[in-house]
Amino acid sequence: MTATDPALTALSQGWCALSLLHGKIESHIERALQARHGLSVREYSLLDVLSRQHDGEGGHLQMKQVADAVVLSQSATTRLVTRLEERGLLSRYLCPTDRRGIYTNVSEAGFELLEEARPTNSTALREALDSAAENPDLAPLVKAVEGLHTVA
Repeated sequence: MTATDPALTALSQGWCALSLLHGKIESHIERALQARHGLSVREYSLLDVLSRQHDGEGGHLQMKQVADAVVLSQSATTRLVTRLEERGLLSRYLCPTDRRGIYTNVSEAGFELLEEARPTNSTALREALDSAAENPDLAPLVKAVEGLHTVA
């Protein structure tokens, strides 16, 4: 395969379109969440992931699992957790069975903010997808994203 191989060029163009769609969606949601709730997309994602924890077996995530879920490095996730903890939206505690492990829970204030922000996130996502669907290069990707909910 060479750099001018049509298959490689098509793959590269597909990746560029996917990256563009992601960027458009993320920036639109970011602006909406910041304006209405003072949250970044990453902060919202972290609160959302942590809000799904439960007290059953395997119900609490370790920091590496949280980092993987929000697609950040462990150090960036720790900094994000610290910022949200300082705002009173999260709390940390030691794992009862492994004193080396630290878990994070969403506080009552964090749950309230998350519930207020969910409709904003959903509306902004819909707006971003609708706008992207008007671009012929992005429309097939939008269709694919919209079809994912029926698969899962």
